[in-house]
Amino acid sequence: YMAYLRMMLNRKFSSHTVIPGERESRNVRNSSKYAQYVANVEAYLVDFWRRSQPLIPLESILGEEDKEADEEKACEKIDLDKFNSAEELESLGLERLKEGLVALHLKCGGDVKQRAKRLFSVKGLDEADVDPRLRAKRKPGLRETVTRAERRVEQILEHLEPVVEATLRRAERKLTRTKAEIDQELEDEEDGFARDADPGDDEDNPDDDDDDLAAIYNPKNLPLGWDGRPIPYWLYKLHGLDVPFHCEICGNHTYWGRRAFEQHFNEWRHSHGMRCLRIPNTKHFHGVTKMDDAIALWEILQEKLDTARFRPDRDEEYEDSDGNVLNRATYEE
Repeated sequence: YMAYLRMMLNRKFSSHTVIPGERESRNVRNSSKYAQYVANVEAYLVDFWRRSQPLIPLESILGEEDKEADEEKACEKIDLDKFNSAEELESLGLERLKEGLVALHLKCGGDVKQRAKRLFSVKGLDEADVDPRLRAKRKPGLRETVTRAERRVEQILEHLEPVVEATLRRAERKLTRTKAEIDQELEDEEDGFARDADPGDDEDNPDDDDDDLAAIYNPKNLPLGWDGRPIPYWLYKLHGLDVPFHCEICGNHTYWGRRAFEQHFNEWRHSHGMRCLRIPNTKHFHGVTKMDDAIALWEILQEKLDTARFRPDRDEEYEDSDGNVLNRATYEE
């Protein structure tokens, strides 16, 4: 389940070539099982969107994006009034004639002469007067249906990315808890519902407020969890929250745990330190915490950029009378 959620976040949906319960195949995207799988995912996401965000019109968003995709794929028609014969149309070439035929929903096969003749034969005719034998038999096939459904799923997932990330974090958090902790959470939720349903209990037990306000026993200074209580010590050790990571670029700030350390490279404190060094905060500097190391790496990257940059005296090529290819500096010498 968690691997599937990560795949939803990190990979395009059209690259999911493995059906659950099936082995990977080259022709899996052309199979009816994959088409049914994509249709089920699309139906679930559409239903989830309507239940979770009923005030946002999903259909209008998808409709506009589908329309833009169709317009990108549309072919430009050829103005046949500018041509007096099929021979003049031949000068447009195979590909341009094909676009003109596809725009009129005509057959686009054959060589240049056949395409030009077929296109010129419909000059001045209405669409209803065109010979049916010239029309292309076009039906939305399985591949087009699957491609359209994949595009819709990718668009919905793009809008639901924060929801998928929150679901993944919740699943990861549940895996780190014991059964006793899960049962305790359920009991706490039931107790909370009972107190909300019967507010008179608080009046009968005024000492409950004193218990809630009492200092929490936390001798090891453990971080507090979502319920306001210290997290278990084994969880504290599991996530490495007892391991400090220092960053000189952030002003010798200390981060506790690998996760907080990895995330801080994209936060404001580290970005501000990089700006003070006049260095862009790119992926090349991920993991660099020393100022001297960052400056040295930036100088190396600058040298590589200067080497890869186009230089006329080095990269321009000339050919002499003997057919030898030389760069500009050698040629001028």
